Amino acid sequence: MTLYRLLLRSLRRTSPLTTTTSTATPQTLALTHHLQLQNPTSLIPSRSFAYSSAEEAAAERRRRKRRLRIEPPLHALRRDPNAPRPRPDPNAPRLPDSTSALVGPRLNLHNRVQSLIRAGDLDAASIVARQSVFSNTRPTVFTCNAIMASMHRGKRYQDAIALFSFFFNQSNIVPNIVSYNVLMNTHCDIGEVDKALDVYRHVLANAPFSPSAVSYRHLTKGLIDAGRIGEAVDLLREMLNKGHGADSLVYNNVINGFLNLGNLEKANELFDELKERCLVYDGVVNATFMDWFFKQGKEKEAMESYKSLLDRQFRMVPATCNVLMEVLLKHGKKAEAGVMFDNMLDNHTPPTFQAVNSDTFNIMVNECFKEGRISEAIGVFKKAGKAPKSKPFAMDTAGYNNIITRYCENEMMEEAEQMYVELCSKSLSPDVNTHRTLIDAYFKVGKVDDALQKYTKMVEAGLRVIPLYANKWFSELIENGKVVECVPILTKMAERDPKPDAISYDIVIKGLCKEGNLDASLELLGQMVRYRVGFAPALKEFVSEVFGKEGRYEEIERLLQSRFPGYASHGPPSGPPRMAGQKVNEQEEKVFSQAEGKYQSRLGQLVSSD
Repeated sequence: MTLYRLLLRSLRRTSPLTTTTSTATPQTLALTHHLQLQNPTSLIPSRSFAYSSAEEAAAERRRRKRRLRIEPPLHALRRDPNAPRPRPDPNAPRLPDSTSALVGPRLNLHNRVQSLIRAGDLDAASIVARQSVFSNTRPTVFTCNAIMASMHRGKRYQDAIALFSFFFNQSNIVPNIVSYNVLMNTHCDIGEVDKALDVYRHVLANAPFSPSAVSYRHLTKGLIDAGRIGEAVDLLREMLNKGHGADSLVYNNVINGFLNLGNLEKANELFDELKERCLVYDGVVNATFMDWFFKQGKEKEAMESYKSLLDRQFRMVPATCNVLMEVLLKHGKKAEAGVMFDNMLDNHTPPTFQAVNSDTFNIMVNECFKEGRISEAIGVFKKAGKAPKSKPFAMDTAGYNNIITRYCENEMMEEAEQMYVELCSKSLSPDVNTHRTLIDAYFKVGKVDDALQKYTKMVEAGLRVIPLYANKWFSELIENGKVVECVPILTKMAERDPKPDAISYDIVIKGLCKEGNLDASLELLGQMVRYRVGFAPALKEFVSEVFGKEGRYEEIERLLQSRFPGYASHGPPSGPPRMAGQKVNEQEEKVFSQAEGKYQSRLGQLVSSD
């Protein structure tokens, strides 16, 4: 049968069917008649395939497509050098930075600003970010958003609004939706809901992107706080009409608003609508109902809402479970909160599923300290799940900081020090908050040497000490007779940017002068000259008087002349302008001194000629 097919295909290739029929030999006609009896459809024209089946052909097509995706043809990668580049559309909207822009010097700038934010020095972070606008390394939108959000978290709302105007209105940086969300949230928190709505309309009209679910969360919360719940409902409907998904937290804001007004029926109606739109919703909504029922004295209804959520067997993220635990603990349901905590630990199977975070442990540890069960706190802190597949939680620095803070509040410094040592022994590093908590606590209990040790470690680790705390700690050390020990700390701080505050130098220098240690004072004054830290007039008068009494007025005079050229002769200042904290290298010092010498000699000639 295979031989017959081969013969028939060869005949089809040579000539059409009609020609073959007309010129066929009797033997061929007999063969064709025999094949037709065997298979009546064999004479229908058909296309021959190179594959044994259609499935094999489809598999080959998929293979070729995969290969083209992985290895595109060279002509697709090669650009014609003679082809003119397309002109950019001047009317096209400018797009915000993508994450690919956060590389190189711009990434270094972002990390520097973030480190200052984590240290709590928001003023220095703002200065660095604003000054970089005028440099070759302009900040990305992510850096601008970071400092704006930190100002909002620090409740410095006007500063956040001013930074938005500076970065995006004055400096021509393109904002993204996060930038607008921070601005809307800031306006809502200070009661300027109409301005937040104006920002929202501006995004709809001009931005090349749409508002996000976070935008509607901020706006609905702001409207409800302002007593405009009808507009919040309209905004919810607008969100749905624009094609956004049903966001649980937006619904939660509106439900909470109706519950606070005592309208349980409308709240239930919205909750049912959410459950119809979402097969899986955020359990925070149940926590809102539970809290309201508990406040109304309806404990049964509150627990029914809680059990209805558990019956759905959602795999809830730590943020949701943490809210539920806080509600249970707030209203005295400690047993239920403990059961939820244990279930979260059993479900913690990273990297498959992250069921707990450091906030989970912080809630339970804080509850132990609140109830006076301090001895149980460490057991809760190190607790792990008992399920076969569960894994212990790898505690982060924030979790250690929380329990160290609780120990310090109760003046249990030995236990706090043990947790500090354990933190250092892991692949974690104590941050600014860790050292700040311990230093304040050691000063509070009168352990000045331990405070000095932690202060020294903090500076040696390269952590930023903001002026507020640096001045406070230097004053404490000087009051306890540790003024000499302040010198190496201040010197180490001056090796990094931003430089120490002028007030920090003022406190330490005056303390050294009162102790009679003029050499160390002169050394710190030299640092102020080298790093261009501002001299206060009161400090100049003070050191001139002290050094004059000791017969060393010329030393301080020479130092002041190098800082303020023409200080003694009231001549004009010379030399290039410098930013605060900028060092002067040896070549600049030489040129600077030569120019000053020429100026003084020329001034002498003029005086003698007169």
